[in-house]
Amino acid sequence: MAVSTKVAETISHPLLNSIPPSLIPHFEPTYIEYYNKYSAGRLATHQVSIESFRADPDAYLTTYGRALVEQGALKITDQKCPVEGGEITIRIFEPEIEKFGDGEKPVYVNFHGGGWVFGGLQTDFEFCKRVTHEVGAVVFDVDYRLSPEFKFPIPVNDCWEAINWIRNYKKSEFNLDLSRLAIGGISAGGHLSAIVAHMCRDASIPLTFQLLSVPVCDLHIFAPDGTLLPTQPYASYRDLANTQPLPLERMTYFHRHFLGNPRPKELDDDWKVSPMRASSFKGLAKALVITAEMDVLKDEGVAYAKKMRDAGVEVEEVQIKGAPHLVMQMDGILEGGKEYNRVTIKALKEALAK
Repeated sequence: MAVSTKVAETISHPLLNSIPPSLIPHFEPTYIEYYNKYSAGRLATHQVSIESFRADPDAYLTTYGRALVEQGALKITDQKCPVEGGEITIRIFEPEIEKFGDGEKPVYVNFHGGGWVFGGLQTDFEFCKRVTHEVGAVVFDVDYRLSPEFKFPIPVNDCWEAINWIRNYKKSEFNLDLSRLAIGGISAGGHLSAIVAHMCRDASIPLTFQLLSVPVCDLHIFAPDGTLLPTQPYASYRDLANTQPLPLERMTYFHRHFLGNPRPKELDDDWKVSPMRASSFKGLAKALVITAEMDVLKDEGVAYAKKMRDAGVEVEEVQIKGAPHLVMQMDGILEGGKEYNRVTIKALKEALAK
């Protein structure tokens, strides 16, 4: 009897962390190209133990598409800021005197993203240089302590202590005009910025502007164990639960590492966990809220902007079409990333002008 030459039916499964086919047409095509080449099929940072990641971050980090900004005549230095229980590093970017003169400079304080677990001074290094070059502000990039080693409220407290350190001790050293003070951040950094904006208002500290980019605004949509509540109100958490690079699974991980698993009961109504739950939005600084169309956080960002607007706060809201959560970190390859730079720099220039 002749040996069969038939080939068995192929049975395959999607690559680990692949983008669902139903979502692919809605992304900017270049993102799909790069994501499928460099990220799909690989472990994300939340899928390895925190001990392994801390021991060798470069073994797990994947980056691509970031536009590099020349340092040029910028002066970049690091200083230590004392905080409760230790100290943190703050990186300071000073604009060139030849371009912006030697008068008092406006201030931009940056809080990086990374789910309160990842990230550091390299995360927004290029953006901080860009702001210094184009806006003429002195930029302070805050390397707050990370969870789970330093859980809530430590990252929040570190950011607040950094603001006060800058105001109380750095005005004359860096020739700062503290009447032109802006804060901002991406994702978890947007969350921290939103909270600090409330704290500035409550402490009568003048704040000119808050830049909230793809911010986390409502962590109480998760149960204490980090699972998403079926009653949560944001459609993007349902429609984009399996989006990339920030799916629901990753937000659950961040909730557990930042707040604890289970989340302590005393945090059930804490607005510093969820700025969406703040008792008042009146009197907050002018804001730019940027959301990304293909981001699980999209709808809470829109809702937070509405809360501020309804309270009489001046709010500009921009949604970047076809954009993933970290669109701004791919500004060298994505049109959405270039749009992010245009919109944010323009808003900071206008807000911090004399």
